[in-house]
Amino acid sequence: MPCEHFLHGDTFIHRLDPRVRVVAAFAFSLIIAVSANFVAPLVGLALGTLLGIAARLPVRDTLRRFFEVNVFMLMIVVLLPFSAPGAPLFTMGPLSFSLEGLIKALLITVKGNAIVLMITVMLATMDVVRLGRALRALGTPDKLAHLFLFTVRYVDLLEHEYQRLRTAMRTRCFTPRMNMHTYRTFAYLVAMLLVRSFERSNRIMEAMKLRGFQGRFYSIRPERLTKRDAWFSATSAVALAAIVWVGVF
Repeated sequence: MPCEHFLHGDTFIHRLDPRVRVVAAFAFSLIIAVSANFVAPLVGLALGTLLGIAARLPVRDTLRRFFEVNVFMLMIVVLLPFSAPGAPLFTMGPLSFSLEGLIKALLITVKGNAIVLMITVMLATMDVVRLGRALRALGTPDKLAHLFLFTVRYVDLLEHEYQRLRTAMRTRCFTPRMNMHTYRTFAYLVAMLLVRSFERSNRIMEAMKLRGFQGRFYSIRPERLTKRDAWFSATSAVALAAIVWVGVF
């Protein structure tokens, strides 16, 4: 799974209650998203960096994640100034590259990086099962929590099934081209993947019913709030209030 490299650790962040981490990540992301200037996102980015150091995130995997995010952000920085009104920095034919658009694009970029960093620190460092239990404990409907757990678990499995089918196509010397045979072959590939997914889902449901599944997942290690969680919650509330005070409005 993509987040597997962030799971392993025994730091202060890893030992926090998952409910506290979900609430902190949501509150932080919401405040950063509605901020009107650079102060709050920059403070949030610095705070996320400190928490990332405390969580001992692997540097290479973290930078790879930010590279993927900023490839998209680069498109915003390049395209948004051409569509936003304002003082032009330069023109390209009928289009003008505005200063206000560039500032908005940079603000979006800083916000996006700060939010991704906090989500990585808070959520990517816990396994999917703990995250699903935290969402359920916070009031998420059972069906939605189950859908989340199964989606994360079986998207990876379907990826392996897709690779198996692609390997079978290559062993039969299939070479994609711009013709009807290629379109028909990929249509068969998608159809076969859907059929196998449906068959797998039936087998999974039958296995769950045989094990007595009645609509809820039970844990033999229930989560309990500790003094550590209380201190982190109080500190986070103060930090978020300070961010709101200095930079949101």
